[in-house]
Amino acid sequence: MTTIFAISLASTAIIAIVILIAYYRLNPFIVLFAVSLLLALVSGMPPDKVVASFEAGAGHVLGHVGTIIALGTMLGKMLAESGGADRIALTIAERAGRQRVDWAMMIIGLLIGLPVFFEVGVVLLFPLAFILASRTETPILRVALPMGAALSVTHAMIPPHPATLLALSAYHANTGRTILWGILMGTPIAAIAGPIFARYVAPRIKITQVNPLAEQFLNREIPENLPGFFITAFTILLPVFLMLIGSFADLVTAPHSAINQVLHFLGNTDIALLVATILSFYVLGLARGFSRETILRFTNECLGPTALIMLLVGAGGGFGRELMDSGVSKAITDAAVGAHVPLLVLAWLLAVVVRLASGSSTVAMSTAAGIAGPILAHSPAVSPELMVIVTGAGSVAFGPINDAGFWQMKEYLGLTVPQTLRTWSVLETLIAVFGLVFVLLASLVI
Repeated sequence: MTTIFAISLASTAIIAIVILIAYYRLNPFIVLFAVSLLLALVSGMPPDKVVASFEAGAGHVLGHVGTIIALGTMLGKMLAESGGADRIALTIAERAGRQRVDWAMMIIGLLIGLPVFFEVGVVLLFPLAFILASRTETPILRVALPMGAALSVTHAMIPPHPATLLALSAYHANTGRTILWGILMGTPIAAIAGPIFARYVAPRIKITQVNPLAEQFLNREIPENLPGFFITAFTILLPVFLMLIGSFADLVTAPHSAINQVLHFLGNTDIALLVATILSFYVLGLARGFSRETILRFTNECLGPTALIMLLVGAGGGFGRELMDSGVSKAITDAAVGAHVPLLVLAWLLAVVVRLASGSSTVAMSTAAGIAGPILAHSPAVSPELMVIVTGAGSVAFGPINDAGFWQMKEYLGLTVPQTLRTWSVLETLIAVFGLVFVLLASLVI
């Protein structure tokens, strides 16, 4: 397969995905599945191997990521139903004070964003944002935008979020080091795109529309008997601590020793989340007076909305496998290596392009990782962990109007479309740009 043909085929596939999702409004899973099959057939793969290749790629990814999505969703559900999210938010806001409520909301977003999806975090925290803005007489944009920035950063750059896990697999990155670097770089990025940007833009945006959602939330009563702050925070952060311990086990114990193997086992992403989720059933469930039947209902009903996320992640894995098995990835890899294209920039640009047109950060990250992953295998000098972070940064660029998050923020804040573009879209672009800048700086020392 010639390089020109391979690049043309991959470009056509990406453009087709973009147009079919963004313009024709087709289901993203169906689009990724169909385009993957067509790409393989046009490349010359035998028809009997085309479907098997997609199934192998999707199955490989979902075999791991599906478990993570399920456990993370259950943990987030327990956090919401128990009032744990309310406790975290109110405690941090009280300690921060009125003048720093925007910084408090950023910290809240970073903490709550670790175990829950972006969309869930928005629904979970906006009632508290409205309450805090009202009580402290702070413009809602100064409170809500830092929260949104933090949720977006954790969603894009810090495992165990689904698309990030897919990139971890594609790049063969270390989970603990990715979390560590993601937190170290994501926190200042969230500060720039959150409180700092919000303080600049809030006085320049006048919200004139009546917001019925705000009134509804302001009338919401926060339960008096909330779980304790420290036990809630411990439950949220436990999987992160376990994964970090597992990643650095070889530095503190003898490799292959019994204690070393135990630490690696506990640090496995699946096990770390399983331990935290089971703990939440007690400290945020039984200890709060919920019956076993109620906890079972919570864990069952929360899984329904994750179906599309699982399908998209699986389809992204299938698309990447088709690129590899068809020979398209190899041809592009050879061309990229020969042309000395900066791989970190290439991965970021690929994610930005797909994000801008498709709207989905999950599709953007999975598509970019599927293309850049094989190239990384020939570039040992590039950090796989930085590849995950830079791809995630690019996957949230522009906050385009074909992204569900755009309309979520618009409706919750009562903004017009132009106002949402000037606030949320700029915020997302700041995350993408500074994500690239921070990664490039980090690449000088890693």
